[in-house]
Amino acid sequence: MSVIYHILETVLPFEWMQYDFMKNAFIAILIITPLFGILGTMIVNNRMAFFSEALGHSAFTGIAVGVLFGLTNTTLSMVIFAIVFALFLNRIKRLNTVSTDTIISVFASLATSIGLVILSKGGNFSKYSNLLVGDILSITTKEILMLLGIFVVTILFWLFAFNKLHALSVNQSLAKSRGIRVVLIDNLFVVLIALIVMLSIKWVGILIINALLILPAAASRNISDDMREYHLYSILIAIFSGVLGLVLSYYNSTATGPTIVIISSIIFFATLICRPIFKK
Repeated sequence: MSVIYHILETVLPFEWMQYDFMKNAFIAILIITPLFGILGTMIVNNRMAFFSEALGHSAFTGIAVGVLFGLTNTTLSMVIFAIVFALFLNRIKRLNTVSTDTIISVFASLATSIGLVILSKGGNFSKYSNLLVGDILSITTKEILMLLGIFVVTILFWLFAFNKLHALSVNQSLAKSRGIRVVLIDNLFVVLIALIVMLSIKWVGILIINALLILPAAASRNISDDMREYHLYSILIAIFSGVLGLVLSYYNSTATGPTIVIISSIIFFATLICRPIFKK
């Protein structure tokens, strides 16, 4: 990492770049934001914003499960619970009932509440409260490498499954008629969402992770004319928001995640206002 640090100091000779924790945060932002930009387009395209939010809020339950079983690595219990919970929610989603969103909301709220009750027993919840907003400045080199691995897996999945997921979002019956294994692809997608959400929560925060997933893609959709622009703009907006949010949070001494969300929100409303110009 020392070589990368030296390159960053040379290319970006700013005051904030002299600290190792800021260099790590900057590298993490360059990995996380395009990751969210890519995944967000898939989530928005498949109308799963509510699903991903429900999944993110269930993180406390995953931690609680780990605590009950005496696991020292609560991240593992979070991931395992998230995968099971995601597949369960996806099963509910496929029922195609009128009240699917309501059912998902009920189960998500119940799971979250159970987790909070368990973790708050004995007044111990304070040690988990930092997960609400996250702390990208605490990320380590090992965790950056893990994020890079997730990024590679996401890119490979995107290359393999994008056309299939797009067909699913348009018409599932048509996708089936073309030989696409709808249930398998859909389940793989929700498992990927579960992995990324749970492994990013520590640095991004439970309260805002869904906003970081959805806002760049939603802003991009306002000004895009085709799928290529849609993905490109989403990634660029995500990276721009992430880097600017990191720098502003450093100088203003604010939480990085919420600062990024505010910038992403401003961009979203700006693209919404300018939409008639781009859509001519």
